Amino acid sequence: MDASAPPQHDRTGLAAAFGAYVIWGFLPLYLILVRSVPAFEFVGWRIIWTLPLCLLIVLARKQWPDLRTALRNRRTVAWLAASATLIAINWVVYVWAIQNGQVYAASLGYYINPLVNVLLGTLLLGEKLTRAQWVAVGLAAIGVSLLAAGALTTLWISLTLALSFGTYGLIRKQLDVGAVPGLTIESTLLLLPSLGVAWYFAQTQGSSFAVSTEMSLSIMAGGLLTAFPLLLFAIAARKLPYSTLGFIQFLAPSIVFILGLTVFGEELKPAQAACFACIWAAAVIFMWDMVKRSRSQSRIRAAS
Repeated sequence: MDASAPPQHDRTGLAAAFGAYVIWGFLPLYLILVRSVPAFEFVGWRIIWTLPLCLLIVLARKQWPDLRTALRNRRTVAWLAASATLIAINWVVYVWAIQNGQVYAASLGYYINPLVNVLLGTLLLGEKLTRAQWVAVGLAAIGVSLLAAGALTTLWISLTLALSFGTYGLIRKQLDVGAVPGLTIESTLLLLPSLGVAWYFAQTQGSSFAVSTEMSLSIMAGGLLTAFPLLLFAIAARKLPYSTLGFIQFLAPSIVFILGLTVFGEELKPAQAACFACIWAAAVIFMWDMVKRSRSQSRIRAAS
């Protein structure tokens, strides 16, 4: 791997990645609170309430110069417009899937996504995998194939989630802009469309934000649950190899998968159980290899 590539054992990146994926894994529990809000309207409000939080963080961390620098770079803004579009599509499809009882389809999307990350990392970023890691990729691919074979009618949900988020992460990894300023610009670019969506629903169906105080607070919480894990993800994407980040991501869909069984009461089919076993075997192999290499690098540094 290139010497400039982020180290596989970066503790800050690993902690940020685990934090982001644990939050995303339990997100369906929050979506139960706002299940009466249409997916498009909810995502609109989600973006509207993310922006003020981002601006407060920029103010607290004194990152206004970074924000201005990024805004003056047309190329950066253009790529952030692309990443903003991708994450908005991802949010709408995910919320719609959970609201319509397609928890396993959403889970499958984020099982496929690590494979997309590995593919992008190796083909576009020149990242190298060890033999053990390729074995893990093969096991994961087998597991995803088993699950996909039994979910052809909802595969569009899974593929949209995997490709949109995988490409989003790749764009954010390549941009020379911090996590908070980047998310602030993305939210700003999406603000006008989001206000339009909120206005449309207020005029045609009545605003969900005006239903009750409890519902308003629940919708506002979406800003925090949007901003915080995305900031953690942006930090992890810049500090970890993209292939490593991809395999840590198996944590989130595994949590969603378990929630589908326990909270949402979806039936577990044999193909789904086989997929679950393959995915976790792959994740264990990948993590074991990563830890082994990290310890080996530490011994080499200590000896030198």
